[in-house]
Amino acid sequence: MEWWSMTPTEVLKKLRTEERTGLSENEAKKRLETDGRNRTEQGEGKKGFRRRFLAQFNDFMILLLIGAAVASVAISYWNGEKDFLDAAIILAIVVLNAFLGVLQESRAEKALEALKALSAPKASVLRGGEEKEIPAEEVVQGDILLLAAGDYICADGRILENQGLKTEESAITGEALAIEKEEGVLAEKTLPSDRKNMVLAGSYVLAGRGTVAVTATGMATEIGKIAALLAEQEERETPLQKKLGETGRLLGMGALIICGIIFGMGLLRRQPPFPMFMTSVSLAVAAIPEGLPAIVTIVLAIGMQRMARKNTIIRRLPAVETLGSAEVICSDKTGTLTQNRMKVTRLAAIGKGLEQDEEKRRFILTLFTLCNDVKRQGTKIIGEPTEKALAEAAEEGGVSLKGLWKEMPRIGEVPFSSERKLMTTVHPSGGKWISVTKGAPDILFEKCAYCLDGGRQAVFDGRRKSEARLKNGEMAANALRVVAVAFREWDEEPLFFTAEELERDLVFAGMAGMMDPPRPEAQAAVEICQRAGIRPVMITGDHALTAQAIAAELGIYRAGDTVLTGQELEQMSDEALERAAEDCTVFARVSPAHKVRIVKAFQKEGRVVAMTGDGVNDAPALKAADIGCAMGKNGTEVAKGAADMILMDDNFATIVEAVREGRGIYENIRKAVHFLLSSNIGEIMTIFVAMCFGWATPLLPIQLLWVNLVTDSLPAIALGVDPADADSMEQPPRRGNSLFSDGMVSSIALEGAMIGMLALLAFGIGHIYFDEEGAYITGRTMAFAVLSLSQLIHAFNMRSEHSLFRISPLGNPMLLLAFFIGCLMQIGVIMVLPLAEIFKVCPLNGKEWLVVAALALAPLPIVELEKLCDRRRRKK
Repeated sequence: MEWWSMTPTEVLKKLRTEERTGLSENEAKKRLETDGRNRTEQGEGKKGFRRRFLAQFNDFMILLLIGAAVASVAISYWNGEKDFLDAAIILAIVVLNAFLGVLQESRAEKALEALKALSAPKASVLRGGEEKEIPAEEVVQGDILLLAAGDYICADGRILENQGLKTEESAITGEALAIEKEEGVLAEKTLPSDRKNMVLAGSYVLAGRGTVAVTATGMATEIGKIAALLAEQEERETPLQKKLGETGRLLGMGALIICGIIFGMGLLRRQPPFPMFMTSVSLAVAAIPEGLPAIVTIVLAIGMQRMARKNTIIRRLPAVETLGSAEVICSDKTGTLTQNRMKVTRLAAIGKGLEQDEEKRRFILTLFTLCNDVKRQGTKIIGEPTEKALAEAAEEGGVSLKGLWKEMPRIGEVPFSSERKLMTTVHPSGGKWISVTKGAPDILFEKCAYCLDGGRQAVFDGRRKSEARLKNGEMAANALRVVAVAFREWDEEPLFFTAEELERDLVFAGMAGMMDPPRPEAQAAVEICQRAGIRPVMITGDHALTAQAIAAELGIYRAGDTVLTGQELEQMSDEALERAAEDCTVFARVSPAHKVRIVKAFQKEGRVVAMTGDGVNDAPALKAADIGCAMGKNGTEVAKGAADMILMDDNFATIVEAVREGRGIYENIRKAVHFLLSSNIGEIMTIFVAMCFGWATPLLPIQLLWVNLVTDSLPAIALGVDPADADSMEQPPRRGNSLFSDGMVSSIALEGAMIGMLALLAFGIGHIYFDEEGAYITGRTMAFAVLSLSQLIHAFNMRSEHSLFRISPLGNPMLLLAFFIGCLMQIGVIMVLPLAEIFKVCPLNGKEWLVVAALALAPLPIVELEKLCDRRRRKK
């Protein structure tokens, strides 16, 4: 329907809605059920269970294993043995692995969906005559949208009222310039880019306000039509997932080569070909951490949910990786480092002793309260920030606002104007009248003929004016916003006097200095940043003096640091800015373009930069930064859309907590990778060394697959939710993106060799001392038990680079649970006779279990010794 060619009245009639009241809740609910949610569907949506389950088999090694099981059945049938137990167990383990894969995917997706819901855009609509904020998905055709600067436009709509509305529609129309909107009727064949009386879903309000009738939602919008034309899109992997996938493929190739060598060596030693083939394939499958990308996704998603509980919503998974390496945090001042509310911190008057003169202080605050437009709503004072601060100070000083307004009601006023920079009100006062004037000190001083000096009224002469100007200058130098107040008493009611008459020969009473005070927790957060090697930088549109004073109080600005203004930035080349940025901790009076230049200057120096912002004008810098942090409470939808993370409490301290969590999440991924690779190398070493020395195979194929099942999932996920090290914010930011830095490769190799040797030792002891009649069943059972249990024990070594005895053993309940479940599963297949027969093992006696326990616990002291040597090496 050509809504743009209709008048607003015709549009409202067709939509069956009212401009002043909107839809009723019942009608909106009906339309939501009929038309569906307001969202565009791209691709084919969620995969069903069957498709997800089958997708788990789309892996070369899994297909090879299935092929081996089929070959086993065929050969067994050909030989007339009809022994299909091995093949059945292999297939059962493969199917169980597939179920675990689906479970991991589902958990990751649910976590991500919860996070999407947390960061979903909102819309202001009229429902039943009341303005309500609702999820954008619940907007329906016929809703009346109320738009303001910074809002995300969630549906197509016809403009009903327009107050300087400008939108950015490049995502839909390709038009990069701001579009000025209008209300007039257009021709039927007008193109979307020229429909100036319409707003389009997917665009943003850059300026102005407007009232809009929603004409289309979801797939019926212009952007929905574009989405319908898109081909099926595959979800892109995050950089970390790609990196891990490449690592897995590299390890897979290595494992295949080693397994090929093992198979060849077995043939040379005249081992039966088919058992050797099955062993090699099983070893290859066990050696490749095919579940690593899924585990990492779960770790990231769980970490993101944990961050959401701490007021941080991560909108993009890769941001979690980047958070751990943040080196510079460029923070806005107002609301992020400060409380975003003005507070009176100092009163001044002519003469001395004002601090002790409670009566005079109360009189000055009373005057400020009379000449004030604030209102009280319940327990809250509502009004302009400066006036609100004056009224709050008066109330704290013992002035009853309601009592004062009732006793001395306003009977006349001269409103504030930017030209006069003054405001005057008139009130009855004990049978007489009083006019109160407040405003800019320099303007007000010139209107005053008298002043209160101590306890008397005196002439406001040159000396006293100089004193007033000096005190005003001192407060301004301390970054205080200063407001002065004066009064005049009248014997007759001055209602018909002009502003000039009311504001002549005043009595100067005093001044109030106020500021937006720093958040109490911000100073501690700045200190944490500096200890962690992260440099906090203030970027603000405020005056340089104000910004420097707040930065100094917070510890951001220190002696020797510089302050740069937007005007100075204009004169600098990019190269000069890069040099100047090294010593600058405060950038004041800057524009959006300046913010982008500042971010890029730090990035050219090789620094990872986080940037905070809340307005439309912050969006370019948020996008340019390595981590864009938007404000959740006071931030515009434009800023949130450009950001990687959203701070729900608009607090600088929350950014620091997010960095702490980010560091912890990245380290947990490293722990999971370290654990999986060292364990899998241990499994390869067990078979490879045995083959090199011509020993019997220490483990059968189904035993290898079982070890892989017990150790590769739950412990790795549990490591992913390990609490961050207590000293994580005492370390400098990590440089580079390698998962395997700081000697991790050598540690993995050494620990893998250790696990393999312990399993071989168990095999040797079991065979030599406990096997009967030269059989290998007890030796294999002990090797089977040690290989599995030592890996479960080894997971605890991964919790910290420091000594395991420095951290709480109960600090990770999920790891304890994974350990106990793994132990029960492993002991169960050995000690439960029917299971023991299936896995070709035998129940162990007390002595044998004692040896198994001693060898399985060996990774604890061995890795503790490795950590000690590593710490000493680092100290040197």
